Parts: sequence; structure tokens; C-alpha cells
Amino acid sequence: MPVVDVFNIAGEKVKEIQLDESVFGTEVRPHLLHDVVVWQMANRRAATAKTKSRSEVSGGGKKPWRQKGTGRARAGTNRSPIWRHGGVVFGPNGRNYKTDLPKKVRRLALCSALSMKAGENMLKVVDAMDFTEPKTKEYVKALGALGMQNSLVVVGDASANTALASRNHPKSKLLNVNGLNVYDILKYKGLVIDLKAVELIVERLKP
Repeated sequence: MPVVDVFNIAGEKVKEIQLDESVFGTEVRPHLLHDVVVWQMANRRAATAKTKSRSEVSGGGKKPWRQKGTGRARAGTNRSPIWRHGGVVFGPNGRNYKTDLPKKVRRLALCSALSMKAGENMLKVVDAMDFTEPKTKEYVKALGALGMQNSLVVVGDASANTALASRNHPKSKLLNVNGLNVYDILKYKGLVIDLKAVELIVERLKP
């Protein structure tokens, strides 16, 4: 099992712990990481573009002119797609881009992302991310002491002070362990996890 140091927010080592190998020491599978990121981004698409077909455009109830005798082409409605102000043919109609991905694939991809950070020594475990005051300066100081200025910070339960202190940091993101995902792990260079979050991650991902 991988052994890592546990630090406090001052950057001082307080102890060592063993990480579960089935979660933090698995084989890194790039294809699964790719599949899950594509799945996440597709599910985030709003798909709000919508055009009206000829049946949805207002008006057009009356036949523009009689069928024969005018010398013009036959027309049944002025809302035909070939007319100005008519309906749109094959336009976007609010398509849903969401797809399904097996739960097993998502779990393996998350384990791969965590294992990759651990293998690159870009994973830091802290005893707790708690601050006495909701000041961004204190949060920046803590990340600097850990050498993780550009990082995703995962906590088991974020206090109000920690949430307020972290929200203005441009190169870091505070995430509750329930929202842990592959995209955010890969987006940031480092990964900081507190002890409570480590326990919950293992409980969630251990086969």
C-alpha cells in the first residue's frame, strides 16, 4: 500500500498513513479518463438552441391565394419553410446531449485519476483544512506551505470559514468529497485531500 505523509496547514508533517492500494495505487487507464471527461462535458451542455418548424410558427391559417388562375405557384400557407418568416427545416430543437456511462467505468476512471496524482507525487494529505477566519490570505498561505498553489482541495466537510476563504482563489478549487470527479482532478496540477475525505473516498470507491 502507498504510504504518504500527513501535513497540517502550516506545511508541517504530523504523521504517516497508508492509502488503500485498490483506490490510490491502481493502474492508470488513459482511455477511461478520456471517456469519463467526454461524458462529463457532454452532460454539462445546455442544449438550449431551438428553432420553430412550420407547425410551430404563428400564423399561416389562411391560404394566401386561390389554387388556380393567378399565374403564381400553388401555396397553402405563408409559413412554409421556403417563405420569409416561415418555419425552419432541420434546425436545432433542444437536443439532449446527455449519455449514460457504466458505474464501473466511472469508478475505475476516478481510481485511475487518484492513482495518477499519487504516482506523480502531486497528492498531499492534510489533517484538516480549517481556518479561524474566512480570509483568502490564510488559504493562500496554507497552499503555499504545502507547495500546492494550483490544486484541487477536497474536504470531507467544508466549514463556513474554509468555503469563504477559498472562493476568491483563482488557481484553486474547494470541493466537497461528494462532488469529487475526474475532470476537476485532471484540471488542476495538485490534489489536496483531508483525512476525513480520504476515508470517505475509500469507502465510496473500494471494490
